[in-house]
Amino acid sequence: MHHRRMPFDFDAAVQAPFRMQPGLRRLAPGTPQLTLLPPGSRHQREKLAVLSAFWPQALCAAPGFDPSTALQSLCAEAAQAHPAAWQWDGHRAAATALGAAVGPGGAIQHTAAGIFGLGDEITRCLQGIAPRWRLAALLSLTFAEDLAVVDAATGTIPWLAVALPSHWAPEAKVGRPFGAVHGPVADNRLLIGASDSLMRLATAGERWERFVWTITDHPRLHAHPARVPTERWVDTPVARAWWRTEHQTFLPVPGAPSPQAVFTIHVEVRPLSRALALPQQAAAVRAAVASMSPAVLAYRGLETVREPLLAWLAARAAEGPARPPGFAA
Repeated sequence: MHHRRMPFDFDAAVQAPFRMQPGLRRLAPGTPQLTLLPPGSRHQREKLAVLSAFWPQALCAAPGFDPSTALQSLCAEAAQAHPAAWQWDGHRAAATALGAAVGPGGAIQHTAAGIFGLGDEITRCLQGIAPRWRLAALLSLTFAEDLAVVDAATGTIPWLAVALPSHWAPEAKVGRPFGAVHGPVADNRLLIGASDSLMRLATAGERWERFVWTITDHPRLHAHPARVPTERWVDTPVARAWWRTEHQTFLPVPGAPSPQAVFTIHVEVRPLSRALALPQQAAAVRAAVASMSPAVLAYRGLETVREPLLAWLAARAAEGPARPPGFAA
């Protein structure tokens, strides 16, 4: 079974001076928008925990919104990209490696013993979720990406299946205008000013991508604000910081009642010392962090560690030849 990791384009993502901006570019033909998870992988285990305990915070829809066309598009995309792992006949989806299927009305079928744990973790998780959300939950557990629908007619995000948020609460964003969703983002003028044109572009039928990064004090993929410490950097020195990235794409939804796209979010977290294996990468990140405004530093939880972080990055940038892949400081 093929598990292709989505690329994170460091050079495109890390810029100085740092700006909060859309940064969209056309997706290269053939780039996958859904990344198959190996059974028992880190992403899958964290998603399974979240969907078992907190699914109403991860699976959210605006009242009256019908996600069926978007889900049809997602299931068809998954079956085309990963036919050995995801089967879809227009009504029933089967995640073959997970031994689980969801049919009309959210009916669950345990098709085979899964290949991790006791073998029925996926179906037991699905049974605890409202039937209307089980297909979305099975997609979430099969693929690395979190998912959201953007709707150009209303300018809102009316549907979310986000188990691994990056310090934001999906239940607080659902149904809100795209510009308002980015309202709390520091130095957000470019994002908010471009929100209408961004929505039109993203839902016009082409495929787009963008990249986001930050440095954080914890390794968890799931960073809902209700479950991360409010006081940051208490137990994590900068030398043991983490590099958190997102590869975001827009997947067209043909046939929707209004122009729509599925917004995919692939989160990765790696030790900072491994992520910045090249001195020039550390130098680029240092230049970006040094250019961040106080508001951006505060928004990203970096204001208290700015100086030690800059010093660490400068030392890493001055270390000379690149380390071999996988080397950890």
